[in-house]
Amino acid sequence: MRTYDFSPLYRSAVGFDRLARQLESAARSSQENGWPPYNIETTGENAYRIEIAVAGFSPDELNIEAKENSLTVTGKKAANDDAAPQKTYLHRGLAERDFERRFQLADYVVVKGADLSNGLLTIDLQRELPEALKPRRIEIATGKALIEGETAGKADKAKKAA
Repeated sequence: MRTYDFSPLYRSAVGFDRLARQLESAARSSQENGWPPYNIETTGENAYRIEIAVAGFSPDELNIEAKENSLTVTGKKAANDDAAPQKTYLHRGLAERDFERRFQLADYVVVKGADLSNGLLTIDLQRELPEALKPRRIEIATGKALIEGETAGKADKAKKAA
C-alpha cells in the first residue's frame, strides 16, 4: 500500500493547509475497511444525498453529527440481552458491528435532514451560500445632465444666485 507525503505543500503554499489536511485524510480513509457501504449522489444543482447501508440498526443506535466542515455518522449496536438465549449461527453475513464513517463537507454545505428506511440511512445536504457571497447586480450611475454649453461650476453658481 502506498503512502503519500504532503509535507512539501505545508512548506511552499500559504493558506492551503486545510486542503493538505483533507488530502491526508482522504488518503487515510481510503485505507479503511469499506464498511458500511455508502453512495453519494447529487440531487440538484446545490443538493446532495448520502445513503449508508445500515441494515440491523435502529434509529436510536445511529448518531449523525455535523461540525464545521465534517459530517460524522456512527452506529453503536445495543448490547444483547444476557437473558435471551444464545443464537447459534450457521452463517453470519450481516455485520452488525459498531462503525464510524466521516465525510468532509465543502464550505456552506448543511444537513437538511435524515431518514432511515428499509435499512438505508439517507442524509440530505444542501449548499447554502450566504447572501454576501451570492452574485448581485450592481447598478451603474450616470452623470447628471448639464445645460448645453455650461460646465458644472457655472450651473452651480447660477443655482446659488437664484
